[in-house]
Amino acid sequence: MSTAHNEAKNGEIAKCVLMPGDPLRAKFIAETFLEDAKLVNQVRNMLAFTGTYKGKEVTVMASGMGMPSIGIYSYELFSQYGVEQIIRIGSAGAYTTDLKLRDVVLADSVWSESNYAKRQNGCEDDVMYPSKELNEKIQKVAEELGKKVILDRVHSSDVFYTEDNVDTYADIYRKHGCTCVDMESFALFHNANVLGKKAACLLTISDSLATGEEASTMERQTSFTDMMEIALNASI
Repeated sequence: MSTAHNEAKNGEIAKCVLMPGDPLRAKFIAETFLEDAKLVNQVRNMLAFTGTYKGKEVTVMASGMGMPSIGIYSYELFSQYGVEQIIRIGSAGAYTTDLKLRDVVLADSVWSESNYAKRQNGCEDDVMYPSKELNEKIQKVAEELGKKVILDRVHSSDVFYTEDNVDTYADIYRKHGCTCVDMESFALFHNANVLGKKAACLLTISDSLATGEEASTMERQTSFTDMMEIALNASI
């Protein structure tokens, strides 16, 4: 059972998938945390690995950048591969000085100006929500591990570079209560809602629009281990 975007065969994808944007972050997680990790997809270099964590089968698969990309991969995982839950583990830019580099944010809602949901099934909502049950599990696991997660609203944007004639990050924070930004979670939550599946989004602050601070490329790839460990333990 492969698709045009995923060569994994039937049974090679676990019921729970952790989904970073970066394929090299997926590779790092598989090599660092999983036992007997097997590469099950490398179409377009969107790497996916299935292995075990504390005896439980888990798949880690990259989503690429942006809603169209995670929209394709998450929809196929839910609808074609029998995946029951996806935990996005990504990076985010802070909109407020209250969030520091490497803080871990758990999205309690996502606001977006994207037309992804409208085009996908006519939904005109501009706020999407994660699975309440999955979010509660993630919070419980984080507490047990002694790791802090911050529950906040996320801005999920289609655009990385914007011009001066549109709302700034400060405007979006003021108008919509979004404390940080990613580019994928809105589409993931929408797909999960449409297909009756579970989804959550953990984000590590990699840079700050409020202060100008930023983590290096290598740090983004390999050092966000608090988020990874929380997601892995929540998956079992």
